[in-house]
Amino acid sequence: MIRVLLADDEALIRAGIASILATAGDIEVVAEAADGHEAVDLALRHHPAICLLDIRMPRLDGLKAAAELRRVLPEVAVVMLTTFNEDDYVTSALGSGASGFLLKSGDPRELIAGVRAVAAGGAYLSPAVTRRVITRLRARPLGTEAAARALVDELGDREREVLTLVGAAMSNAEIARRLHLVEGTVKGYVSQILSRLGLRNRVQAAILAYEAGLVADAPLDRRA
Repeated sequence: MIRVLLADDEALIRAGIASILATAGDIEVVAEAADGHEAVDLALRHHPAICLLDIRMPRLDGLKAAAELRRVLPEVAVVMLTTFNEDDYVTSALGSGASGFLLKSGDPRELIAGVRAVAAGGAYLSPAVTRRVITRLRARPLGTEAAARALVDELGDREREVLTLVGAAMSNAEIARRLHLVEGTVKGYVSQILSRLGLRNRVQAAILAYEAGLVADAPLDRRA
């Protein structure tokens, strides 16, 4: 079972999301929080695999809670859940180390798919968020591509190959099959890439792969 902590200041929203996740069969909501402080406290107590955090909550918002969770429980993945899809929220969520960003107005199947993708070691952005990320990347100065390529050039051939497939929305298992490697070896390569390039998670790695021109288009609406 995928253990999930759900944090939203509206009880009705929490109940609805929990009901959707319950239909998956392999996802269990182990704790519910009404604000960021409570989310961090309950995460320390229950050690979920994933924390689903609403961005706007009282006392401590989702972005600050995500940063605190990264500090005290770095092994716990964070997925931001919100009705707000402004660019600043996306940028802040990715910068805080979130592994996913889902809109409450999205398809319920998208919620389940996002949780499963992140639990499998990947990342997930809703299609609407992906379009904003792509638009923002295309609006960046040309120097951004050169800087991204310079970073990628620090990698070995195999690492660059793995990064390309991360950017192509493949999970560790899919990359392992493509490259005829053991999944654990791929996981090691991904960790090594993140460490060498100073990236927080696979979402940032996928964005870098796009910026560096390793993939034709940013595929983050599936899995990264």
